[in-house]
Amino acid sequence: MPLIHPETHEIGFTGGETTLVGDQFIRLIQSAKSHLPRTALHILSNGRNFQNLDLAMKVAKVKHPDLMIGIPLYADYSQLHDFIVQADNAFDETLRGILNLKRCQVKVEIRVVIHQENYHRLPRLAEFIARNLLFVDHVALMGLELIGFAKSNINALWIDPYDYRDELKNAVDIMAKAGMRVSIYNTPLCVIPESVRNHATQSISDWKNDYLDECVNCSSRQQCGGFFSWNLRKPSQHIKAL
Repeated sequence: MPLIHPETHEIGFTGGETTLVGDQFIRLIQSAKSHLPRTALHILSNGRNFQNLDLAMKVAKVKHPDLMIGIPLYADYSQLHDFIVQADNAFDETLRGILNLKRCQVKVEIRVVIHQENYHRLPRLAEFIARNLLFVDHVALMGLELIGFAKSNINALWIDPYDYRDELKNAVDIMAKAGMRVSIYNTPLCVIPESVRNHATQSISDWKNDYLDECVNCSSRQQCGGFFSWNLRKPSQHIKAL
């Protein structure tokens, strides 16, 4: 941490599962607070270890001024979420983790990666979140990044984002009307319904962000999140300049 510029806007930590390093996880947050007090800290976790209330309390005790933990929730019921993550009891443990973190007043972001297995449940998941997890700080509805396990399972997971535009719109509307902060990540503007484009965010890191030839003359390119570089091999069939 001492080697990072003190004016750094935000640092993100991912893994593997970040909480598996034990007490070093807490020391990491403490170090960030001490050396980079003006830098936001965003930590990705599956949330399951926070079912241990003691761990959530240790995170809260650090009192980092700008910490958020991003936790994936893929479905509104256990069988589908557990199937997607390939782990028994993951749904229940994840929810307990989210509840414990918010009980300790730690900021939580729910992250929903959209693919062939769960797109049809997006409105139901939005209803579940709005009814049961209204207190989370942010919900990110995320386009699929074709890398890692997603790349090796592309035929089972890939769906053109244009084909779930109605489910996406409905999900955003449900959570926005409930007063929740909701964003659309990793999805080009032209395949997002116009009424919810204001929720789209430029979320792809610049080193892996790219555009198609069709984007050259688009009037909204500066506002569009574009594509992951490795997604250009299989983009939506409905990309067009706005």
